[in-house]
Amino acid sequence: MKKNNLDLFAEIFETHKEFSGTVIETHIEKLKELDAYLPRMQSFFIITNTSTKTYPFVSKNFEYTLGLDIEKMATLGAPYWFSHFHPDDLPIWMRVLEDLMLFTMTEIPTIDRPKLCYSWNFRIKNSKGEYLNTFEHLTPIIFDETGKPIIGIAHLSIVGGGEQRPIIASVKKLNEENEYETLFYKNYSQKLLSVALTNREKDVVRLLALNNTSAEIAEKLFISPHTVNVHRKNILSKLNFDSTIQLVQYCLVNQLF
Repeated sequence: MKKNNLDLFAEIFETHKEFSGTVIETHIEKLKELDAYLPRMQSFFIITNTSTKTYPFVSKNFEYTLGLDIEKMATLGAPYWFSHFHPDDLPIWMRVLEDLMLFTMTEIPTIDRPKLCYSWNFRIKNSKGEYLNTFEHLTPIIFDETGKPIIGIAHLSIVGGGEQRPIIASVKKLNEENEYETLFYKNYSQKLLSVALTNREKDVVRLLALNNTSAEIAEKLFISPHTVNVHRKNILSKLNFDSTIQLVQYCLVNQLF
């Protein structure tokens, strides 16, 4: 599976050479970090155009992972894709998009919007009629005259069966060290999934799960090692974890990656 994921990353650059050397390449490098720690993830890329409700690019792994029809994605667009969403998840997902766009347009300066990465989860039905939990990371690449994202590159990963999970959405932004910092995080389920971590603590947990040292975390987040250690102490008191495996699982379930 890891080989398929590596080919997947190569495919996006072979198809869209204009991404090389841009902030998009930086975002994709961040996705490669997850592949090293989550090798069983089944993933594919989609380029989405919200203004035309079409998908100008769908990676070959789409068919391998879901068994769905790439040609129908290209010709039918959003109606075909949305018809495979779990009916309970689709209206929540639509509300997620509204919230994230409102946050973007009111809270994020136009110059910073290409640095954003949106993430959320939902259930999608494969060709066998089985629902699978899917995590999506989407980076905007083209904006309209108002600065609203209209075309984005989405990386989707299948991370489980069809069990119901709280839908969680987040917005992260690349900082000057090309590290993500959490700006927005919301659990759309009435059932509380986790203890309350601050956005900064979420970033520290994610970097700990990715096996960074306190010194490395401090450098990536522009904070002192002492501050990192304070965050670590607070996190441990809240989570009571004693292994990286537990941290990785926590990040998966709580959509922190």
